[in-house]
Amino acid sequence: MKRYRNLDGNSGVTAYECGDGFIRIRFINGDTYEYTDEATGPEHVANLRQLARAGRGLATYVSRFVHDDYARKF
Repeated sequence: MKRYRNLDGNSGVTAYECGDGFIRIRFINGDTYEYTDEATGPEHVANLRQLARAGRGLATYVSRFVHDDYARKF
């Protein structure tokens, strides 16, 4: 997983991993969630990837738009 840059300094996200049709996001409590094109929707997954790479806004997007729409929890 790649370390999330957390440019705002107060994110609940620590790391992420992008793959074909999914993104996995690790939160500060250690939980990792996988958001997929099938479960979450390709538009949301694309937005999550963009925010992850930008290092800003990822946790806010998750809480506002896709919180419970994950494919699985690790």
